[in-house]
Amino acid sequence: MKKIHIIPALLLLLLAIAGCKKNNNTTPVVEPDEGTDTLVTPGGKKEAIVWIDLNANVFGTYGRFNDTPAIRKTLDTLQQIGITALVVDVKESSGHTVFPSAYTSKVASHNGKSLPAGVDYLDFMVKTAKERKMKVYASVMTFVEGDNDTKTGAVFEDDVFKNKYQAIVCDASGKRVPITETGRPGFVNPAYPEVQDRIINILKEIVTKYPVDGVILDYARYANIDADFSDYSKTQFVQYLKDVFNDQNANFMSFPTDIVSSWKQENGQTIPAATGKYYKRWLAYRMSVIYNFVKKAHAAIKATRADALFGAYVGGWYGDYYPVGVNWASQKYDPFNDPVLRMDWAYPQTKDYGYADELGLLMTGNYYAQIMLADNPATAGLTYNWWSLEGSLNGGRYVTKNKVPLVGSIDAGNTVWNNKSDIRKAIKLILSKTSGVMIFDLVHLYAPQYNHMGVPLWDEVKAGLQP
Repeated sequence: MKKIHIIPALLLLLLAIAGCKKNNNTTPVVEPDEGTDTLVTPGGKKEAIVWIDLNANVFGTYGRFNDTPAIRKTLDTLQQIGITALVVDVKESSGHTVFPSAYTSKVASHNGKSLPAGVDYLDFMVKTAKERKMKVYASVMTFVEGDNDTKTGAVFEDDVFKNKYQAIVCDASGKRVPITETGRPGFVNPAYPEVQDRIINILKEIVTKYPVDGVILDYARYANIDADFSDYSKTQFVQYLKDVFNDQNANFMSFPTDIVSSWKQENGQTIPAATGKYYKRWLAYRMSVIYNFVKKAHAAIKATRADALFGAYVGGWYGDYYPVGVNWASQKYDPFNDPVLRMDWAYPQTKDYGYADELGLLMTGNYYAQIMLADNPATAGLTYNWWSLEGSLNGGRYVTKNKVPLVGSIDAGNTVWNNKSDIRKAIKLILSKTSGVMIFDLVHLYAPQYNHMGVPLWDEVKAGLQP
């Protein structure tokens, strides 16, 4: 989750389009089917997780995690306030890892700061956390292999990644260009088997070399709705149309205009201005790519180390998350035939690509200042609203059908809270509705420079975690 000090660009885009399709209603919450057990600690409490962003906490200006005594002291504080698990970033946006890998380079330093000297960072984090009875989940930036700020990573350093695997996006004129030429992170095309195998091998390295409790996929998605429009994606899509729809005319499509006929710039994003006849089938195809990868990665991890949890982080705005090619619902949920919520982007096949059932943990980013639906006259009386904490938690439960332990999340620092006590209220609400809470990010708690309150936030988190 790099760039934690600004609202993610995708969220800005989705906020802009949210007014067009709210997916709200006043139907009571549909209780989930029987399924996966709630995540609990040995003491019987729900999981309380904090995310430790690599760039902010190790390489950031006010980061503490380049020094082992500071790490120990900070983890002591986390234990005291009630945190039971950590998400530790181990593969950054460059695609480099914090540990020696056979498949990528090791990250050394940024901005004049380095990983803690004399220790294996991930090994030290696991051991130090275990001493404090905390779980550790290792997170990877899945389909990002290049940091455009530093020009490092495979899409800058490896000609095959640069010229073949790098994501191809459409600009506002409809021209297809490599994503790094737009100044954005170096996403790769997730449809390539070689791209998938690379990240799966890194995941297998993690669970083999380190006694982590599990791995978390982050950025296991397309860059946005403008990706990936490469010739390879076209070839795959044509075959998909033949296999799934018996479309023998697919070879004759006009690509990419039969998918998106024109584009426009809105809030700094390139989005469709007009769509073509294959648009919804294209959305389904992209979701099939991500689903098949998640299923493949899950099987690989379980075959490598059966006790390792396999989880993912996604944005909590399910109804408007389709631009990145992800369906994080359960396959028990059918967005095309949903009588409760409108999902105008869905197709009959969409339900087949829900991947919640493949996960042992799903964290949703419920990053909203509005806590309760009743807090806003526009949402008072509704049950589902993807742009409020309560509404998005209700929606997350509804679409996952209790087939995965669902963990709601807050962004402690970037969210413009009405007051500090809202952090406490948000944590308590999440714990009341899901299997646990994730707090993003640790640096926001100890560095006042990185949150809107301008003060440390330990006390509010502690109060939120208390029964």
